[in-house]
Amino acid sequence: MRIGLYVGDQSDLQSQIGQARAAAEYGLASVFFNQVLAWDPLTVAALAGAAVPEIELGTAIVHTYPRHPISLAGQALTVAAATGNRFTLGVGPSHQQFIEGVYGLSYDRPARHTREYLTALRAELSGAGHVQVPGARPPSVLLSALGPVMLRIAGELADGTVTVWATPQTIADHIRPGIDAVAKDPRVVAGVMVSVTSRPNAVRDEVAAALGFASDFATYRTLLDRQGQKNVAETVVAGNEDTVAAAIRAYADAGATEVLVSVAGDDTEKARTLKLAGELANSL
Repeated sequence: MRIGLYVGDQSDLQSQIGQARAAAEYGLASVFFNQVLAWDPLTVAALAGAAVPEIELGTAIVHTYPRHPISLAGQALTVAAATGNRFTLGVGPSHQQFIEGVYGLSYDRPARHTREYLTALRAELSGAGHVQVPGARPPSVLLSALGPVMLRIAGELADGTVTVWATPQTIADHIRPGIDAVAKDPRVVAGVMVSVTSRPNAVRDEVAAALGFASDFATYRTLLDRQGQKNVAETVVAGNEDTVAAAIRAYADAGATEVLVSVAGDDTEKARTLKLAGELANSL
């Protein structure tokens, strides 16, 4: 199982590139950037790739609704060419609160939208459409998928799925069976919030204060209910090195092909977490 770093904060640009550099120095396989309402993750990935030439870059995820598939294909192939084809494109329809509440677009039938979008996107990435970028190979495409319909789409039209807030048991009992039913050797990339800390409850409280609102997003609510949890903060892996190492190994045992570690806590805790992730990356 490969271990990478998920950069989920919205810190300044040099900090994000610095995190990519630190991930490479610790021996992690990849660094993935997300899209909220600040930095553009494709641009950040290209800049990080230029600064850190020895690590895979990715997005987890780019919102599909606001970007035409032709435009996204051109952007993704540009990043692939700029990074020596070390790029993975993670996409997803996001959530109704963002698409309708922020972008002012309809979120009607997201599964149908996603199927149509991926069909067009893969054609454009392959060179069979309008977009031609010399020197770029089609990047691996991951779809954010947690429910059975989206997992089927991920298996049919993408190279795998990227999850968030999912426990090892959910990976083993739900994610893997759902995508394996229609795909051979898919990538199953598990996003996990992690903290090596002596104050696990306090770290989870901090995550709840910052990100607990996501617990009410429909897709996450269904996932949490499946896992018997009320808040996304309950999924945070927190404790000493042995506790965290065992939890990350559990994702490998559950069938995750890759784990994206999102580090939580204060600066000291984040440094300890990144160091442990690097040690595990070189031993698993």
